[in-house]
Amino acid sequence: MVKISSYNVNGIRAAHRKGIHDWIEESDPDIICIQELRAEPEQIPADLRDLDYHEYYHTAEKKGYSGVAILSKEEPIRVEEGMGVDWVDSEGRVIMAEYEKFRVFSVYAPSGTTGDARQDMKMDFLEKFLDFGKSFVDDEKETVFCGDFNICHTEIDIHNPKQNKNTSGFLPEEREWVTEFLSTGYEDVFRRMHEGVTDLYSWWSYRAASKERNKGWRIDYHLSTPGLKKMATEAEIEMKWDLSDHAPVTISYDI
Repeated sequence: MVKISSYNVNGIRAAHRKGIHDWIEESDPDIICIQELRAEPEQIPADLRDLDYHEYYHTAEKKGYSGVAILSKEEPIRVEEGMGVDWVDSEGRVIMAEYEKFRVFSVYAPSGTTGDARQDMKMDFLEKFLDFGKSFVDDEKETVFCGDFNICHTEIDIHNPKQNKNTSGFLPEEREWVTEFLSTGYEDVFRRMHEGVTDLYSWWSYRAASKERNKGWRIDYHLSTPGLKKMATEAEIEMKWDLSDHAPVTISYDI
């Protein structure tokens, strides 16, 4: 059994102050895919670096911005940073760890909430990521993309779909992208294990007691090839942890 957690920590140093060490010890994932690291490797708190994990980081050129990581109990066969697109890779948005039977990516898609220019960059990222994802579909090795894609796919993935229909993260073209990505040969593992279940979210605004009222968005995913999805045995959004504006999305796979 391999337990994989995807977690946008909204700054690893802030999450450390709020108790991420306790989450790691209690949840005990085999692989942790981190997004929004917002730190250089040497800035990671020492007690986190002393845990029994191999550490791999892909940071942004801009200090204190973006960044992804994979922490793994088992040493991977290979680790690769980026997706071969200069501006994406300069922002530290994709890292991959490959094992004997599967590969796992930690992915942090851009947000388009800060204006038209960033929304255009988000759509450019999605277009290029579609081709990137296709390149692994027919490979003999199972693949899972874990991360914050900054998109709610369907109306049950967001607390107020009508109000947010023109909001970045729930735009028709973004939702269509998720549909197209899945049509290339991937599965939304968490949703497939919780078909039709409402009020399952992974991100909540810090405003208006959104988490306490569960007024959230499901924007964090495990997008896997079908064979790996069939191996999934348990899927949970670990809502009880208040270390970030996101919650860990944790899925166990019988690999």
